[in-house]
Amino acid sequence: MSVLPRRFNKIKKVLDSRMQNLSVLVEAVNKPHNLSAILRTCDAAGVFEANFISNKQNVKTYNSTAQGSQKWLKLKNHQDSKSAVNSLKEKGFKLFGTTLNKNSIDYRELDYSDSTCFVLGAEKWGLSEELISQVDECIFIPMNGMVQSLNVSVAASVLLFEAVRQRYHQGLIPLKGEGLEKNLYKKTLFEWCYPELINHYKSSALSYPELKENGEICKSDFNKD
Repeated sequence: MSVLPRRFNKIKKVLDSRMQNLSVLVEAVNKPHNLSAILRTCDAAGVFEANFISNKQNVKTYNSTAQGSQKWLKLKNHQDSKSAVNSLKEKGFKLFGTTLNKNSIDYRELDYSDSTCFVLGAEKWGLSEELISQVDECIFIPMNGMVQSLNVSVAASVLLFEAVRQRYHQGLIPLKGEGLEKNLYKKTLFEWCYPELINHYKSSALSYPELKENGEICKSDFNKD
């Protein structure tokens, strides 16, 4: 059992450009269609992990909307805003909350080249006051229409690709996996290539084996298991 070289090269190319320091935190967005669209955007922008605040165990998505992108993203589900904020700030993220208030800044005027997490709420209610009070910057997307809000998945796209644009012009888009910690990169590469073997190694408390340049499992490691 081995991943095909063409498949391995595609997986590796995608993982090589993933960014551990770009993310989203989504609050009270419960429609699977919107969540799926956000995940699809995260995948396209090179996000490694997306964050959600939900008291449910699983984040529901629609495969037809996500187009399978949920398989290539880590999903971190937080029980409440306090635990979400603490977790992200411990990792060094600066939180940019989308909301219209007197302190809000045009999103185009800020720098997203360092660890950035965009915090988004449901279109109808927006972010909770509790979460607004915990973000580092309040931002808004200028609009000229009668309606002064975008669908949350569209807002996520606008913001994430502004961050990607800035990083591209500064030469900060990873090309060879430098956007992830080394051990995390190796772990994720194996799990993406051999998802059917994950449970075997975890249940046996065994470390993942090394992979050859073409994606094959090193035989010496495989035989040990």
